[in-house]
Amino acid sequence: MDHHKTARILVAGSGPAGLIAALGFAEAGFAVTLAGPEANGQDGRTTALMNPALKVLERLGVLAELRPKAAPLKVMRIVDATRRLVRSPTVTFRASEIGEEQFGLNLPNNVLVPALARAVAAHVGIEWRKSMVESWRLGTAHARAVLADGGEISASLAVAADGRMSPAREAAGIAASVRSYPQAALVLNFSHRSDHAFTSTEFHTETGPFTQVPLPGNRSSLVWVVKPETATELAALDNATLSQRVEEQMQSMLGRVTVDPGRQVYPLSAASPGRFAQNRVALVGEAAHVFPPIGAQGLNLGIRDIDDLIGIATENSSDPGSEKCLATYDTRRRPDILARSSAVNLLNRSLLSDMLPAQLARSAGLGVLGSFAPLRAFFMREGLRPGSGFQALAGGLRKQSRR
Repeated sequence: MDHHKTARILVAGSGPAGLIAALGFAEAGFAVTLAGPEANGQDGRTTALMNPALKVLERLGVLAELRPKAAPLKVMRIVDATRRLVRSPTVTFRASEIGEEQFGLNLPNNVLVPALARAVAAHVGIEWRKSMVESWRLGTAHARAVLADGGEISASLAVAADGRMSPAREAAGIAASVRSYPQAALVLNFSHRSDHAFTSTEFHTETGPFTQVPLPGNRSSLVWVVKPETATELAALDNATLSQRVEEQMQSMLGRVTVDPGRQVYPLSAASPGRFAQNRVALVGEAAHVFPPIGAQGLNLGIRDIDDLIGIATENSSDPGSEKCLATYDTRRRPDILARSSAVNLLNRSLLSDMLPAQLARSAGLGVLGSFAPLRAFFMREGLRPGSGFQALAGGLRKQSRR
């Protein structure tokens, strides 16, 4: 096998974003080389994918096998569980309010990633080199990657899906401002006595959100954001004690709780690169944006990155890594990424803040959302598909002006 063959698109990183990028580019007719090892299947986390992201998975032919192992998200609730002077009313978002059956699906990562990996392995348009990129040489005409197994790949465009510390981003000379938060997320799954009715509840606490997301049956996944030392303490508790703590924290909303064995702790940080593409490298997923796990934005945003990048590459299929393409991608992704990451970071900081103005602002914002249906509908549409809230608003205004 010739290790020096030219691939038009090189995807670095074999997490969910990398696998989706490889499949998407191959489906669009590009020759694709994917560089990265196969996942070990030990990831206990779940990913909430919204309807537009699910449409992408459906186009790629993987949604049908995922559906039976996923739980629909029909209702999303925000509960202020802080013990502060100013507390917000509970806000409930229902998919039915905007004419949707569901907002999305909650998928276990150890179901999602293997399904994507099988589709990649079976695709004739993808060469999967199960080896990490060891070094990059980025020229004016090509991006070249040297793999840990000694192979070399040359491509017109390198897609950096290589995570929050992205070596490809660094090689492209893109600086990222990174901020670590005094928070860590404890992640686990649990069963509960009462039915969750496909409702996800995000309890806002002084240390960050405590988010329960439905799984099939009487089961849910949990992301509990606390101080790093608290996360370590909680993770060390025996199952019975931790089950009791989880039940107390969610005010026995789902009755008796039993945590599954196995739990993970992830330190939280935020990272934003100065640009999203440069020197034949385009950033997608966590290479392009890292923020705390609030409001199910992470991979949904990554899938939009990939979708936009493939669209731009398809219009410039002879040289998708050209300066012009990368500039277009940077411009197109900027508003969406900045809006999402700044909103999440702002909300997270307002939870951590003891300052009254921050509490008031958060309370007022959630209060208006809770009591004003058109605004709630706007946020739900906007949360699913950026721009669609504005379209619906404009449509409504046009109707009124015709009367």
